[in-house]
Amino acid sequence: MKHASNQKPEYEKELRKAGVRITRPRRIILDILSSTEDHPDAMKIFHRAIEIDNSISLSTVYRTMNLLEDLGAIHRHAFNGGPSRFEQAHGDHHDHLIDIDTGAVIEFKSDKIEKLQEEIAKSLGYDIVHHRLELYARKTEQK
Repeated sequence: MKHASNQKPEYEKELRKAGVRITRPRRIILDILSSTEDHPDAMKIFHRAIEIDNSISLSTVYRTMNLLEDLGAIHRHAFNGGPSRFEQAHGDHHDHLIDIDTGAVIEFKSDKIEKLQEEIAKSLGYDIVHHRLELYARKTEQK
């Protein structure tokens, strides 16, 4: 989960504004989310958290992720029907290419794709309100 804006998300501030108490376990989870470069699922977040504090429960991870999603601070993705994975909601729009062999998620931007989507919507009489593009791919064998 590379933060396109190069700024650390302010999850703690957003939770406080919503009246949520910031406990030590929750702060650890927020720190993990703020510094991650991938699109972790709740189990990965949990495993990273218990390396720091083994008293953190999986339910605390799920509750925190649900709160952040409800506040619009993170996006939940279910790539290819797998477990929900999370990324920062703020920042520039981008699309995803998912490696079906490794599960790696690669973020990319393409002005051509964005323009083509707009053209298609317009030709059908629509304005795009929101979209997500996910490409599922297998790495090409190098010769």
